[in-house]
Amino acid sequence: MSGRTFINLFQLALLLMVLLAVALISAVVTMSFAIHGAEVQVPALKGMTVAQARAQTAGLGLNLDVDNRYYSGEVAAGHIRTQSPQAGSVVRREWLVRVAESLGPQQVDVPDTLGLSEHAAELILRRASLDVALPVHLPSGSVAEGTVIAQDPPAHAQDIAQPSVSLLVAAPSGEHPDGWVMPDMKGMQASAAVATMSKAGIRVAPAVFAGVNIPSVGQGAVAPSVPVAPGAVIAQSPVAGVRIDQSTLVKITVAR
Repeated sequence: MSGRTFINLFQLALLLMVLLAVALISAVVTMSFAIHGAEVQVPALKGMTVAQARAQTAGLGLNLDVDNRYYSGEVAAGHIRTQSPQAGSVVRREWLVRVAESLGPQQVDVPDTLGLSEHAAELILRRASLDVALPVHLPSGSVAEGTVIAQDPPAHAQDIAQPSVSLLVAAPSGEHPDGWVMPDMKGMQASAAVATMSKAGIRVAPAVFAGVNIPSVGQGAVAPSVPVAPGAVIAQSPVAGVRIDQSTLVKITVAR
């Protein structure tokens, strides 16, 4: 092979490499434009009416779902209280944005349903514009089957978060419970909380330990804060008052 031929082949190979690199760069740039063209920034919806929020998200190609309603003394009724994802998040088009609607300040009085039949209790609660969570049935030998033996939140409770009441209903003695009302374990020693739930048949995940701030001793008329004892439960999931069953895995955070 002559030197001239070798140079020509080298130049041809170099040209092919350059063309391949240009094609790869073009493909990457095209893909980047395609990806970013399908992305949008989630708008700030808090404070908008549900209709305004729905119009705003629809204009950006996003879907809106009102998945919760809460009482609020700060956000007017019918307006957005919280949202997920947060404002400013970058998501793909057709993404589902979940919001919670404010019901305004609590104006309804929680009825007392203890001792009533499950059916009567549900009617009274719904007439008071309250939702009824799926009732939990627990065997009891002291009251008649189908009688409400506990409710959460309790009667006449103030500053409740949601317009929903959970009922604990008596089941026939000897019947296996189909669920429980999640107890409030915050402040309990983790060992006692786990033992109590395990005895009832509730599954508990290994505890997560977290440090806690040491409270100030208080100044002047400000009373000192009570310190959190090491080993005490400081957070739980699910929260107190919701219905759980044997498939629920309870998670607790414990003070280190």
